[in-house]
Amino acid sequence: MPVPDAQWLRRATKSAIVVPVPETDHLVTRHRRTVPAHVTVLYPFVAPRDIDARTVADLEAALVGIEAFECEFSQVGWFGSEVVWLAPEPDEHFRALTQAVCERFPAHPPYGGEHPDTVPHLTVVDHRTGDAHTRRRAAAELAAALPVRAWIDRVHLVAGEDEHGPWRTVATFELPAPLQRPREAAEDYFAS
Repeated sequence: MPVPDAQWLRRATKSAIVVPVPETDHLVTRHRRTVPAHVTVLYPFVAPRDIDARTVADLEAALVGIEAFECEFSQVGWFGSEVVWLAPEPDEHFRALTQAVCERFPAHPPYGGEHPDTVPHLTVVDHRTGDAHTRRRAAAELAAALPVRAWIDRVHLVAGEDEHGPWRTVATFELPAPLQRPREAAEDYFAS
């Protein structure tokens, strides 16, 4: 695994572990221009200036044994009236990713320990990126565009200058494909 870009990490102020979800970019881009669609695995993570080859290797070790998976975003959720998000189903795989990383990096609980039962979600718009009317309209538009199926096969370590970006990928970790993708297994079963 290559050593992360030290120059970028000196400028960055925050880091996170995220799962990109490009299948939902078309729904998210107009609301979150600087941050591509993703589900957060762990935020905040290690201070960017402290990320080195060992951090990357430890993160890679934490992900060993976790396979790529399929999920569907079929519901719009709200955190209060401030945050509109998409719910991945099933969410167990995302929870397993968070647990695996937290076990390896116990000094970095999700959201600084503020939310002990972290809910896997893909934020679309919040109070920083849209007013109340924009959030309600976005929720209605999202509901009409769902469901969206996604294949989750990578995890990114990202760092940014603040929570709005710009964020840059420091390292990418590919999740190995299972012997058979779930949809292929079902098709094989019904074909026989």
